[in-house]
Amino acid sequence: MTPTNRKKLVVAHSVRSDAPLHEVETNRSLARWLAHILGLKYGGSYDPTQHLGRELYLLPTQTLVGAAAARQLGVKGPEDLWGGYVEHDFICTKAISHGLRHHLAHAPQGWSPLFSERVRHVVLDGLSVFSFDDARPAAEHLLYTGPIRLKPIHACAGRGQEVIRSLDQFDEILARPEAKTLFTEGVVLEQDLDQVTTHSVGQSFIGDKVLSYCGDQYLTKDAHGEEVYGGSNLLVVQGGYDDLLKLDLPDDVRLAIQQAQVFDSAADEAYPGFYASRRNYDIAQGMASDGKPRSGVLEQSWRMGGASSAEVAALQSFVNDPDMRAIRVSSVETYIEQPLPAHAIEVYRGPAQDSDFLLKYVTVKPYDG
Repeated sequence: MTPTNRKKLVVAHSVRSDAPLHEVETNRSLARWLAHILGLKYGGSYDPTQHLGRELYLLPTQTLVGAAAARQLGVKGPEDLWGGYVEHDFICTKAISHGLRHHLAHAPQGWSPLFSERVRHVVLDGLSVFSFDDARPAAEHLLYTGPIRLKPIHACAGRGQEVIRSLDQFDEILARPEAKTLFTEGVVLEQDLDQVTTHSVGQSFIGDKVLSYCGDQYLTKDAHGEEVYGGSNLLVVQGGYDDLLKLDLPDDVRLAIQQAQVFDSAADEAYPGFYASRRNYDIAQGMASDGKPRSGVLEQSWRMGGASSAEVAALQSFVNDPDMRAIRVSSVETYIEQPLPAHAIEVYRGPAQDSDFLLKYVTVKPYDG
C-alpha cells in the first residue's frame, strides 16, 4: 500500500462541511507532516477544481463512504489514502460490533449478519438498533444481565452516551422528542463495565512501512466538565502483529491484540468492498455487573483519529532510524491552556468545538524493552 508515485500530492480532506476548526487544522497539520516524511509535496486542503486530474495521496478526516465519493476524489484503493473506504455508512460506525435482536429487526441496506457471527466472542454483550420499534425489546433483553450503555452510532470521543440501569429509565429516553430520530439513525446498546481500561490496537500502512501498535487511551474533561478523549499512549513496532506479539507484553494486552485481529479479519470477510490503510480498534477491559472480568472490541476507526498524530510521530522515528525495532509515542489533548512540554511536538493550538481552547501535541520516548 505505497504512494510510490513521486508526483503525488499529499492532500488534507475535511469530509464534513461543518467540521470544527480544530479537526480541519489537525488534518492539515498531519497531512503536511506526512508529506515531509514521504518526500512528497503537500497540496493543502482538497479542492475539486485545483486538484482535478492530479495524482493524490489523501488524508481524509472520515472514512470514505460509497463508490461515487471515492471516484470523485480519485481514490481507487488503500494506496491512495491514509484512511479507509466502505460501501455503506453504517459499516464505519459502532453499529457493526453487534448483531440485531432477531432476523425481523430493521437493518440498513448492505447489513451483513456474518460480521456479528464472526466477532461474537471478541465483543461485549450488545445489540444494534435501527428503528424506534426495535429499541425497547432490545433494551429489555439486555437489561436482564445488568446495566447497559446507550451509544449513538455516529457519536465520537465518548459524547452522547448514557448508562441505563432499568427499563423505566429506558422508557424515559423513548419518551423524548428526539427519540425516533435517534433510534432510526442507529444506536448500540451494550453491556456497561466498571473499572474500564480502553486499549488501542491497530496498524498503519504508509509508504513502504507497516506499523503495528498497542497501547491505552485515557479521558480528560473538556471545558464543560464532560469526560472526553484525552490521548493515547502507544507502543509501535515496524512490521505486523506477529512482530508486535514478539515483545514482552502483559496478558491483557495480548488478549486485546488478538481480539482486534479477529475483528479486523471479520471486516475483510463480511464486507469485501471495504479497504483501509489505517486500522485502529478500541478494546474495553473491565468488570461486568456479575463481578467477572470482560474484554471486547468497542469499535473501529478507519480514518484520522486521536492517535493518528502518535502514529505519524512513530513513522518519523522509523524513517530517521530504519533499524529501530520499537518506539513509544503519546498523543495528548488538553483543554487547559498551558505551555508546550519540553521536546513535545505541537499538532494544534486554538479553539475547540465547544470551548475556547484545545491543545494537541505528541511526545516520543525510546522503547526500553
